[in-house]
Amino acid sequence: MKATNLFYRDPALYDAVQADSDAAGTCQALIDQHRPDAATLVDFGCGTGRDLEILAKRFECVGVDLQERMVAHARRARPGLDIRTGDMRAYRLGRRVDAVTCLGNSLAYVHDNNAVQDVFATFAAHARPGAVLVLCSPVSPITQTEPATATVETSDTRATVTVHYEWDLRTQINTMHRLWTFESGHEARDVIRRRVLFPRELEHYAAGGGFEVVDMVDESGPGTLTGPTAYTVARYRS
Repeated sequence: MKATNLFYRDPALYDAVQADSDAAGTCQALIDQHRPDAATLVDFGCGTGRDLEILAKRFECVGVDLQERMVAHARRARPGLDIRTGDMRAYRLGRRVDAVTCLGNSLAYVHDNNAVQDVFATFAAHARPGAVLVLCSPVSPITQTEPATATVETSDTRATVTVHYEWDLRTQINTMHRLWTFESGHEARDVIRRRVLFPRELEHYAAGGGFEVVDMVDESGPGTLTGPTAYTVARYRS
């Protein structure tokens, strides 16, 4: 994955690009709505810990991410957080919490059906009875075929990003091709493949893991770097 996604190769750039994201705020609001007494939380696919840092002001948190470079950056940038390297298809923390989160489209990088089931088994293994699960993932594809261009500005750099998409209906894989042209003249390319799970599919996988979907919030936004996404909220029944 790090070979194909520029953000995994340059976690600091990811932090800068996502600086204005309110994913953590939305996540916290959903937890407060559906499990207001929640005190403990595990975030799978925590990346650089940007969202976890905000959530840690409200919850006792642990973050888990597969990408060692992202975890190393998170530990340098946010040394007060408990962030661990692990694969959410199999990771076991050894304790259960009030809230389990999986933000940043992390679930979309799991393409195989059995592996998706494994991820929900991981969520269940960390959920207390009545715990809330909050996911953010793409729920419909981007099907535009013509390239689109966006400008990305951070405090350190400016880049023009040209993006085009491919959609494979059979596999439900949405492939995003990006060409980054930085103001220095440097260029970088990445190719990102995300599995789209439609809302009823998410309900199916959640139910298989012992969860009941209680809410789904459309979070689709404008622009070419994000797609149609939704926050899914589920309660652990077992």
